[in-house]
Amino acid sequence: MSTLELLLFLWLSVGCVGSKPTEKKERVHHEAPLSDRAHDDAQSFDYDHDAFLGADEAKTFDQLTPEESKERLGKIVVKIDGDKDGFVTVEELKEWIKFAQKRWIYEDVERQWKGHDLNGDGAVSWDEYRNATYGSVLDDPDPDDGFNYKQMMVRDERRFKMADRDGDMAATKEEFTAFLHPEEYDYMKDIVVQETMEDIDKNGDGFIDLEEYIGDMYSHDGDADEPEWVKTEREQFVEFRDKNRDGKMDKEETRDWILPSDYDHAEAEARHLVYESDQDKDGRLTREEIVAKYDLFVGSQATDFGEALVRHDEF
Repeated sequence: MSTLELLLFLWLSVGCVGSKPTEKKERVHHEAPLSDRAHDDAQSFDYDHDAFLGADEAKTFDQLTPEESKERLGKIVVKIDGDKDGFVTVEELKEWIKFAQKRWIYEDVERQWKGHDLNGDGAVSWDEYRNATYGSVLDDPDPDDGFNYKQMMVRDERRFKMADRDGDMAATKEEFTAFLHPEEYDYMKDIVVQETMEDIDKNGDGFIDLEEYIGDMYSHDGDADEPEWVKTEREQFVEFRDKNRDGKMDKEETRDWILPSDYDHAEAEARHLVYESDQDKDGRLTREEIVAKYDLFVGSQATDFGEALVRHDEF
């Protein structure tokens, strides 16, 4: 997929076209569950393995011997210990779990980085991104696919400037990640809200009224009767989304809708792992304490519950 094709996919996915009449468009950004498994350590540690490694990586451990699992786990501990003081804290473990769960984001950034850091200087400038993404398409005043690329570029530049924390118009890899995946960064939340409101606010008054809210999710398409879920959404708007009861959502109300304060599953799992492994009860873990409870953190042939091997690549 080319950069421009990817851009169009993202543009369409955030709501520039109507959804099918019976399908609900999802605008709310929820944290994904750490695992599809039930968290029941009495039955197995599968949930903990998925949470600690990510589901795909967890499967690679299930065919290692216990000795191999311990060795690889020991190497992972070194990565988790961010300040290199020889201990793993709840905070460090939480950050690792979040990284493991969102590995696909970093893999996506790595793929795109190679195509945008054109001069190989370790940064992606706005000029590099603009040229690689839009190129000569901006020279066509009337593209036959119906997209306003100049408008898309202006929106991209605004988001790029927001992600570029030092204002030098050259994104580090972290800033580039924030640009591509703004919902993952607290300092980018305002731009997520702004872009969402621009997509939905059809009359341009700076608010989202009930009909705009419903129209973003559902197209009547000639149907007289609305599905039940649409009626429920109307009730949700009136009862919960429009908090001040003025008939429309402002910026803060939109933020509360699309960026809810979810339960922090990563922190809960980090505390659980520390509690179960902290032999001296000092509130932090040594490498030895973690490896001693290796079957809680990672699988092996001895702890495999029959899952098929999915990937063979090294961690």
